[in-house]
Amino acid sequence: MSTATSAQTSPRLTVEEVWRTLDKHTFAVMSHVTASGEPRSSGVVYGTKGRRLVVVVAASSWKARTIAEDQLVALTVPVRRGGILASLFPIPPAAISFRARAHVGEPCMLDRDSLPPKFARLLPPTLAESCVIELTPEGQFLTYGIGVSLMAMRDPEVALVRVPVA
Repeated sequence: MSTATSAQTSPRLTVEEVWRTLDKHTFAVMSHVTASGEPRSSGVVYGTKGRRLVVVVAASSWKARTIAEDQLVALTVPVRRGGILASLFPIPPAAISFRARAHVGEPCMLDRDSLPPKFARLLPPTLAESCVIELTPEGQFLTYGIGVSLMAMRDPEVALVRVPVA
């Protein structure tokens, strides 16, 4: 059985711990499929807002157009671990991956006050007409190396955990 299919739902990692980890980070890789069936992914800066994530993109971007059409995306949030050890040894980042339903807001001039403050500070001071994309996770969070020691990350049976979103 491959490690991708052997991940177990575990009581040792809670959905609250996953959300706390998501809240501490701000970078994710967002992937989706275009209307013509081509896969796309790009790095995005995100913020958490309750049990959702928010991303801001230019209203004229391919992300705004194609994500609005399909409304399904996948996100992977790398979680850097290891401190000084990571500079000495090849320690891969831990990660949280999940699928999400995307709601692309109407193009507008961005209202920073409506965004999580920590996230709003990361955005450039001047933005053209933008869209806020709200992402609602669905199904399960697939985590690798979250809530385990660096040594335990070497064992996929221990490091790979599924946590129900709800």
